[in-house]
Amino acid sequence: MNKPGINFMRSLLVMFLIISFSSKAYSALPTTIIKSCYDGDTCTTIDGEKIRLACIDTPELKGKKADPVAAREARDFLNNLVTNEEVSIRRITKDKYERTVAELFKNDTNVQELIVDDSYGKIYERYAYQCNWTQ
Repeated sequence: MNKPGINFMRSLLVMFLIISFSSKAYSALPTTIIKSCYDGDTCTTIDGEKIRLACIDTPELKGKKADPVAAREARDFLNNLVTNEEVSIRRITKDKYERTVAELFKNDTNVQELIVDDSYGKIYERYAYQCNWTQ
């Protein structure tokens, strides 16, 4: 015979386990240290790996569609957030320039999501399917 108190405790335990595992999901990812960021969506690690931040697009520094002021603001925001910091990285693929397309997480917070939330970039709809937070 099941007692109401036991069912409640089981439910509480299950909820606790779900919350515990979901909050630590990104801490199981490999880590790297960011050396610098060229613009608002491209960084280099201390090992020389070029990282293209997945699922977002930020203003360009150069070219026909350049918006240098907004691009510098996005770059500075990203540099202040991750340069010389250890971040978790979820590598997804390589792009046509052989950069690693990846999501970065600082203290379990999605860096790309912060960039979009703070209006330094937008979701890159063409590739949004690669990142759960864009859904």
